[in-house]
Amino acid sequence: MGRSIKKLFKSNYLFTLGVIICVFWIVMAILAPVVAPYNPIAQDLTVRLEAPSAAHIFGTDNFGQDIFSRVIYGGRYSLLAGCITVILAGIIGTFYGAIAGYVGGQIDNVMMRVSEMILSFPSLILAMIINAVMGSSLFNTMFALVIVAWPTYARMMRSVVLSVKENEYVSASEVLGASKMRILMKEIIPNSVQSVLIMATTDIGNQILMFSTLSFLGLGSAPPTPEWGMMVSDGVDYFNKFWVAGFPGLAIFTMAVGANFIGDGLRDLLDPKLRKNF
Repeated sequence: MGRSIKKLFKSNYLFTLGVIICVFWIVMAILAPVVAPYNPIAQDLTVRLEAPSAAHIFGTDNFGQDIFSRVIYGGRYSLLAGCITVILAGIIGTFYGAIAGYVGGQIDNVMMRVSEMILSFPSLILAMIINAVMGSSLFNTMFALVIVAWPTYARMMRSVVLSVKENEYVSASEVLGASKMRILMKEIIPNSVQSVLIMATTDIGNQILMFSTLSFLGLGSAPPTPEWGMMVSDGVDYFNKFWVAGFPGLAIFTMAVGANFIGDGLRDLLDPKLRKNF
């Protein structure tokens, strides 16, 4: 696997670029107190809406806050929300879909109808409704995104499990008297989870976009929290000041694209039809 990953870095330049972009933002978020030159919530109206300069390389917003510092700190919230949402939704969807696919029958039908009921709503609209009912906060926004996201993982996992459970090693475990739980945990899930991992990697970018969209609509973190979507929303009233919304928007764009590049590369590495190239 190590040699395959090295070959992937050498042969897939988009994967390498995606890793560089994501690592860059992760490092910036971790080292925000060191990298950011200003307090992200400190206001200075004397430099309000100042264009990018040596003192403020990304300029300042309508409250005189340094946009570069806010973008760096904002990565903590956006990356945290995207990663936690994907992890929780992936775990819930993986076990839910694995149980439905392995058990089958009426239990499978009922479980899948529940997931389809959630999927029948537009994702953004449902997330907005949940967030509006619970109230705007970082936790509630992530909770809403998890509720919206897990059925997709469940359906993916179920479709893979339906194929995996027909393999001979599963039948052999059943003949040897292994319990259904042991077969599920030791045989079914480990041999079915690759597709979910690929989806999860790609979905990090999508969840960051969703989180930023909710924040843009005023359903995310409360001001003056530095968060990318909220910063873009703040710049809507200042279209002639491109830096107010432009740099936070660029951060969202690069992180989403980087995550998708990584997901595409991992798909090439883990897909049996493409694995021979590595």
